[in-house]
Amino acid sequence: MADEPEALRDAAQRGDARLDDLRAAARTCTACDLYRNATQTVFGAGGEGAELMVIGEQPGDREDLAGEPFVGPAGRLLDEALDAAGIDRRLVYVTNVVKHFKWRRAPSGKRRIHQKPDRAEVQACRPWLEGEMARVQPRLVVCLGATAAQALIGPAFRVTREHGHVRPSVLGTPAIGTIHPSAVLRARTGQERQAMFDGLVADLRTARAQLRGARGKKCGTRDAKEPA
Repeated sequence: MADEPEALRDAAQRGDARLDDLRAAARTCTACDLYRNATQTVFGAGGEGAELMVIGEQPGDREDLAGEPFVGPAGRLLDEALDAAGIDRRLVYVTNVVKHFKWRRAPSGKRRIHQKPDRAEVQACRPWLEGEMARVQPRLVVCLGATAAQALIGPAFRVTREHGHVRPSVLGTPAIGTIHPSAVLRARTGQERQAMFDGLVADLRTARAQLRGARGKKCGTRDAKEPA
C-alpha cells in the first residue's frame, strides 16, 4: 500500500504498533525506487526505551547484505568511538534516515559504490524514522553526517561548523550532529584519521554528558574508568 509507512507510523504513535511491527512492514516498502536495486530493507536495531538514538544516512554494502545497520567498517569504528566516549553500544538504538542502500556499479564491475540519497528518498523514508522515534522515545539523538543532520536539525545545518552542539530537531527530540564514521575511514593520513576520530569521540562525550546532566547517571553510559 502506498500509504503503509504513514499508517504504521500513526499506529506506532498511538501505541498500536511495536518496533517489530514496523520492521516487518518496512521489508516490503516501495515508497521510493531504492528497493529495486537493494538486497533488502535495513531497519534500525536496538530496544524500545533506549535513551540515545544514533542515526546515519543509509545502510552500506555490508549492511545491505546482512540486513542489519552499522555492521561494516564504519559500524565497527562507531563501536570504538562509543566505547571511547563511555557509551554502552548495546543500549543504543541505531538506524538510518534511509533504509535501502543506494549505489552504483564501479567501473570495474566488482564493487558497489555508495551514492548519496536525494531529498525525495529521505522524505519517503521519514515515516519509518518517525515510527522508530515514537516507539523508542529517546532523550537525545546523535546524527552521523550531513544527510542525517540536515534531515533532523534542518537543511542549513553544517557539520563542520555546528557539530557537537545540542540543537532542537524537527521530530521534537534534541539532537547533536557530528561526522559519520565513514568520513574517518576516508581520511588520507593516519594523523588526519586520528584527529577526526578524536572529534567524533568528543561529540559523543557531549551526548553522554547531556544525558547524564538531564537525569543523572543512566544505564546507557559508564565512567571512563569502568570496564566496557
